[in-house]
Amino acid sequence: MPAISLAELRQNPAPALEAVEHGQTLTITRYRRPIANLTPAARTQVSGTDVMRLLSSTPVDEQWAAQLEADRAADQGPDFWERP
Repeated sequence: MPAISLAELRQNPAPALEAVEHGQTLTITRYRRPIANLTPAARTQVSGTDVMRLLSSTPVDEQWAAQLEADRAADQGPDFWERP
């Protein structure tokens, strides 16, 4: 595991962070003694199948359409989408 001194990390963090972004783990040292490890953040990926499974398991609100229709009927304001 490559090491980088704390002083070097303070002066120029970009190369170290770029290496970590590409999957490398760095050991941070102070006075040549390891004090911490800098590791890439865990990334989670969600597949389209997972999204579809979640959406299909979401309960349907049977009253939603009726509420929407009532709200639209009660709206007396101008239609901003209508062209002049």
